[in-house]
Amino acid sequence: MKYWVKKTVLIFTLIIVSLSTNAQALRKISGKVFTKENTKNKKDYLEGAIVAAPTSIYGTQTDHEGNFILELPDSIPTIFISYTGCNTDTVTLKSGDNTLNIELVRNTELNKFVVVEKIKSTEIGLHSIIKTETIGKGELLKAACCNLGSSFETTPSVDVSFTDAVTGYKQIRLLGLASPYTLITQENIPLIRGLATITGLTYTPGSWIDGIQLSKGSGSVVNGYESVAGQINVELKKPFSGEPFYLNLYQSSQGNTEADINLKHNFSNRLGTTFFADINSQWMKTDLNNDHFIDQPLGNQYNLLNRWIYNSPSGWMIQAGIHFLYTKGVGGSWYYVAGDKQELGMPWGYQYNTTRIEDWAKIAKVFSSRDETSIGLQLSSVNHNQVADFGTRNYTGLQNSFYANLIFQTYLFNTNNSIKAGSSLVYDDFKEQFSYLMFNRTEIVPGAFAEYSYNYAEKINIEAGVRNDYNSIYGNFITPRLHVRYAPFKRTVLRASIGRSERTANILAENLGFMAGNRQFNILNPIPGKAYGLNPEIAWNSGVNLTHKFKNGYHSGVLSIDYYYTQFQNQVVVDIDYPGYVNFYNLNGMSYAHSFSVQLDYEIVHNLNLRLAHRYYNVMCTYNGILEEKPLVPANRAFLNIDYETHNKWRFDYTVQWISSQRTPGIIHNHTGVTQGSPNYSPSYIQMNAQISKVFSPKFEIYLGGDNLTNYMQHDAIIDYANPFSRTFDASMIWGPMMGINIYAGMRYKIL
Repeated sequence: MKYWVKKTVLIFTLIIVSLSTNAQALRKISGKVFTKENTKNKKDYLEGAIVAAPTSIYGTQTDHEGNFILELPDSIPTIFISYTGCNTDTVTLKSGDNTLNIELVRNTELNKFVVVEKIKSTEIGLHSIIKTETIGKGELLKAACCNLGSSFETTPSVDVSFTDAVTGYKQIRLLGLASPYTLITQENIPLIRGLATITGLTYTPGSWIDGIQLSKGSGSVVNGYESVAGQINVELKKPFSGEPFYLNLYQSSQGNTEADINLKHNFSNRLGTTFFADINSQWMKTDLNNDHFIDQPLGNQYNLLNRWIYNSPSGWMIQAGIHFLYTKGVGGSWYYVAGDKQELGMPWGYQYNTTRIEDWAKIAKVFSSRDETSIGLQLSSVNHNQVADFGTRNYTGLQNSFYANLIFQTYLFNTNNSIKAGSSLVYDDFKEQFSYLMFNRTEIVPGAFAEYSYNYAEKINIEAGVRNDYNSIYGNFITPRLHVRYAPFKRTVLRASIGRSERTANILAENLGFMAGNRQFNILNPIPGKAYGLNPEIAWNSGVNLTHKFKNGYHSGVLSIDYYYTQFQNQVVVDIDYPGYVNFYNLNGMSYAHSFSVQLDYEIVHNLNLRLAHRYYNVMCTYNGILEEKPLVPANRAFLNIDYETHNKWRFDYTVQWISSQRTPGIIHNHTGVTQGSPNYSPSYIQMNAQISKVFSPKFEIYLGGDNLTNYMQHDAIIDYANPFSRTFDASMIWGPMMGINIYAGMRYKIL
């Protein structure tokens, strides 16, 4: 294996070096970007405006005086200029004209994200009331980024870990809290919730993503009541930007093959469509930790998505799309064959089959007769059908959901006082069965909301919102939220937030990893008439953060410091401390999470960027009357990322993380009783990832990378793997990497 890896690295290195001689002649363009105030006609030079060539890697940002310098090939005829709050402009480059003065016009279109490709792959804005990290396409290109779950490998704000040692699924953590506590949306429409809470991270291929906005803490009441830890909003590529044809091919040394094709066609400058297709196949068995179970299931996933956008001359905008997914696979014992009888003496098997159809529409009207006034309607529906066999136990889940959100926005007195108001409807119908447990429920939640925003001289911003919802199971509840922004200096921003959240825990789908074994699922003291016999989860989240941007000569940097505190009034406790059982019960005591992080982004020299971060979590919960650390959550993580790009478009990216020890629950092993009591702690470990890519032209690039280059694995991941039909068999106690070193290579090709 080591020889094969070394040989593969050598071959791809020689290929890249041999092709690296195709550098293009570059021209240098410089200039200023500004806008004008309506009343005084005074130039306002824009810091942080994007100046880039469409559908290419050539781009830069303006400094604090609006200046920019951009080098790009002579073959590129146009550049575009973009700045939040202004209309994007396109400039045709003329021969010999290398100095430009560009005026951007402020726009009034609201509730719309504009994500563009840029040199700074992750940007933390200073102007928004809620702190938002914008993860651009440049960040997504730093790793293979096969799906949304792997999009955060180079982002220190989000932790990614395996759910178990059988299914291959990953989960994310934000502020020390698991995936279900983060609202994950697609262009502000709910994307991953309900039965797809864990599995849904694999449903959006990375090549479809145009950008990601990540915000911590309580979000806007406009987006709902469920978000506890924060929001991750995914922006898909759109018809009126990007390339008409995009192809991505990926192959890993662990037998994973993926192909993505993106197509777009604009019928006019008002009507366009984009078509996405993705095929992912895991075709090779691997057992790198020698436990006679394959490290990830064999199977195929097929993804198709089509979206349309129409902008009318009268200010109406209509978007619509449909997404179809089918995935099927088999895993478990090395010797298991799909369909084998599951009984003592036979290989233990895992099978899964999921079909999902979701569609959505967005209809908006911007009123030209009144500034900053618009009305919009968001609609979506989901049909999700999921079947999985874990040895002798079977899980089936069927979800039909509908979502509607009507938003009206205008201003009061003047544009420093704005208001949003509207109403929403969430309809969920679930049918689930796992082993001897069966749950059917229909949950309908109509609601209304209002949010007021105040701006004072761009130094103080206040956003106060409240919503009132009625849950057909739990009754009426109120969700207040408050955000404050203060900018004492031009490049320094302080923000604070506090808000309440409420959600219904889907205890089976959210704990799919614990099905990979023979732990018995129990609901203690169930309450008749409640979902799963449990109360809703209610939490308050408060936080403060500081963002400071600075310059050292021409080298820019960002320092970001965050602290968030989440306290649960009620929580569905998932108690895995008693060996052989997963017990669910309502919180009786305290449950909270402290999250502290500090991050520094700095350009050391031209095109050499450094990102340093450290996160500290203190996540506690009351288990059977005792306040303890939440298991399988590391208290500390240290993060380092370095990326460098040469003048002839070689890109190098290196990431290393240190993950501290984690509390592990007690286990039963080999029928001898409890051999590992709790509390016990896993070892700390280091992980490294790296990637090299070469851009030969705006149309073509190749990449070569490696995951888990330290080859560190949790070798005891499956407890009592020799006796998979015994009550001691358990594949869910995961604290470390499940698979060893993975070398991958691929190519990206575009038609511009």
